[in-house]
Amino acid sequence: MDKRILTHYTLWRLTNEAIALPATARHKLIGDFLQAAGRGAQSTWWYQLSPTTVEADLLQWNSLELEDDNAPDRYFGQQAQALLHFRPWIAPVRTLWGMTKPSVYSKASRSAQEIDPFSATRLPYFIIYPFTKTTEWYLKSREERQEMMNGHIKIGKQHKEITQLLLYSFGLQDQEFVVSYECEKLHQFSDLVYELRGTEARLYTLNDQPIITGIFRTPQQLCEILC
Repeated sequence: MDKRILTHYTLWRLTNEAIALPATARHKLIGDFLQAAGRGAQSTWWYQLSPTTVEADLLQWNSLELEDDNAPDRYFGQQAQALLHFRPWIAPVRTLWGMTKPSVYSKASRSAQEIDPFSATRLPYFIIYPFTKTTEWYLKSREERQEMMNGHIKIGKQHKEITQLLLYSFGLQDQEFVVSYECEKLHQFSDLVYELRGTEARLYTLNDQPIITGIFRTPQQLCEILC
């Protein structure tokens, strides 16, 4: 079985102190922060958030394979140590994280539409959100849940241009899952969500907010946009 992957998303906001800095000083600050934020991870990707939301300016996406049981301990320790210095200027707004594991609703070990966090390239748009199912969902039989998920999966496969990464967060954060999508065109993803709203499984979604939409940027692009 493939090793589990820990994926950790952090939303960051530039404070008023950072915005008040001269452009050259802010450029160096952001560049140093972007470099430090990858500590402990095997891959780090960045997304522009504002003005898609007023909550945060940046989305950080870190991933690492869990080589042993102490890997999360090491990663979170390294992150805290690397980023504490930047708190007066770049403050965390929200974190969402979890780990991968094989789906109980699909026989395939890996779907062609599954996101590879370690790929060398990224698509232009990235959408993530946490979600939680109702108690009634888990009280249904395995066969009933499978039947509803088959309809859900069928719609997803009709949108081959959209890829997905599902994280499990049971007992680790407030949500049960964190789902992430990559796409070339935002309207394609919006159409997919609209179709999924009409499936029976939707009746058993307790919560699926906030929805966070990011635009892929290189560190160099982010420095230019924010300075």
